[in-house]
Amino acid sequence: MPEIQFDRYYRYEEFTQLLHAFAEEFPQLVKLESIGNSYEGRDIWVVTLTRFKTGEAEEKPAMWIDANIHASEVSPGTAALYFIHKLTREYGKKEPVTRCLNTRAYYICPRVNPDGAEWALADKPKIIRSSTRPYPYDEEPIGGLVNEDMDGDGRMLQMRIEDPNGPWKICPDEPRLMTRRDPDETGGTYYRVLPEGRFEEPFDPAIFTLQPKKEGLDLNRNFPAHWRQEGEQFGAGPYPTSEPEVHAMVDFIARHPNITGAVTFHTYSGVLLRPYSHQSDESFPAEDLWTYQKIGNKGTEITGYPNVSVFHDFKYHPKESITGVFDDWMYDHLGVFAWTVEIWSPQQQAGIKDYKFIDWFREHPLEDDLKLLKWSDEELDGKGYVNWYPYKHPQLGKIELGGWDAMYAWRNPPPHKLEKEVSLFPNWLLWHLLISPKLEIHEANATHVGDGVYQIRLVVQNTGWLPSYVSKKALEKKVARGVVCEITLPKGATLKSGKPREEIGQLEGRAYKPAAPVGWSADTTTDRAKVEWVVHAPKGGTVKLIAKHSRAGTIRVDLKLK
Repeated sequence: MPEIQFDRYYRYEEFTQLLHAFAEEFPQLVKLESIGNSYEGRDIWVVTLTRFKTGEAEEKPAMWIDANIHASEVSPGTAALYFIHKLTREYGKKEPVTRCLNTRAYYICPRVNPDGAEWALADKPKIIRSSTRPYPYDEEPIGGLVNEDMDGDGRMLQMRIEDPNGPWKICPDEPRLMTRRDPDETGGTYYRVLPEGRFEEPFDPAIFTLQPKKEGLDLNRNFPAHWRQEGEQFGAGPYPTSEPEVHAMVDFIARHPNITGAVTFHTYSGVLLRPYSHQSDESFPAEDLWTYQKIGNKGTEITGYPNVSVFHDFKYHPKESITGVFDDWMYDHLGVFAWTVEIWSPQQQAGIKDYKFIDWFREHPLEDDLKLLKWSDEELDGKGYVNWYPYKHPQLGKIELGGWDAMYAWRNPPPHKLEKEVSLFPNWLLWHLLISPKLEIHEANATHVGDGVYQIRLVVQNTGWLPSYVSKKALEKKVARGVVCEITLPKGATLKSGKPREEIGQLEGRAYKPAAPVGWSADTTTDRAKVEWVVHAPKGGTVKLIAKHSRAGTIRVDLKLK
């Protein structure tokens, strides 16, 4: 297998070759399949990771992981690739990895949106939000500023343009920085700041507008839960799962009811986000909220990323909410604990603590900008924030280029910081799946009671932390059937008592236990259930038993009748 470098970003062909190489080198652990094609016809790859000798993936509790649904958010794909690399290298060497792959499975889609990533990683990048499909109109936009590398240095920086009515001025404490003009200030030199680029005709030097993107879709608004039309939410598509990338994901997940948890990797902010996006924590079943908080707190302990509610802590505007997103769909329709991980935070890297993620961009002290500039100078060799330099713009004349190189320092980790950042997540992803429900046999026996009659007894238990149904929301939505037990008789045998198939209900886990076993605590065996049959088998033989739960797995046992 070729050596993987975690200090660079791979384009589609190389990325695909690496995934195939994993499957070829580790056939006992890795299966690679295409679950559909992107808008431009590229395969959307999913890696199934489990120890196949211990059972098929579909018969084990599983976790879904995806990345790069947004075009330029390419470091999430590296996070997924790093996790696959860690699991394949550490199986048989590290106990948690070995135990996890022996008993559970991962479905990993490391690049949901291969088209958008190709645009972002091109030699001459084009930055869009998500899908490359024209939407809502298949026509070329007219006029406005197009973000582009104007001087051919491989960067798309900012343009600083003198304007008496501009809102910015040069910072008196640090002349490389721009700071806001005071509300009542006049008489100075002021500027407008725009993305580096050119204006398409018609161009009026008195009027600056940004050209709207022809590609207006946001694939993370196209999921079924609480989807809204274009008039209510821009970029959501004409109907839920209208886009091939989202349709492929939803179809695969719906056909794999063994999925018990999910993480979707995005950038940036350095935070673990949980539902809901559109409503308060008060709307949760209490047990689900407590469980989300426990999973999040473990994530914070392992990664250092805070865990927060989107509705309460990550709104783009206090009066607006987003809907149709992946994690809301996974929780609200399927009852699965799902998270959105926003990789990378320049603020945290610069030592800025306890800030409000979205609000920071609206209001923060100059001290924060100075910390970020110092971080760029010392940790990024000055490549993050570029000193302003003169440039003769073909339409604007004499201007200056400089400021933040957002693609290098903000949107994703700079390459030399990439491996350290993505290495934060594997232990949480392992822990997250190891808390899943797990169906196991507590007792299985056949007792001969005389004249070829046998009493068959099967007791199963959930050895996982989560209940077999995973969440109270899953019970509410009726998406998780109880444990089903089946018996297959040997030739010539008959069933005298019991049914060939018995449904014995859900099994609790340990998730809702109190903090301490005070006087009224009682650990009843709600994690176990039994089924009994009476069989007449005058010639003996072997009885085959199977117990299965869509989320807790499948177990089989053969009992010899003696």
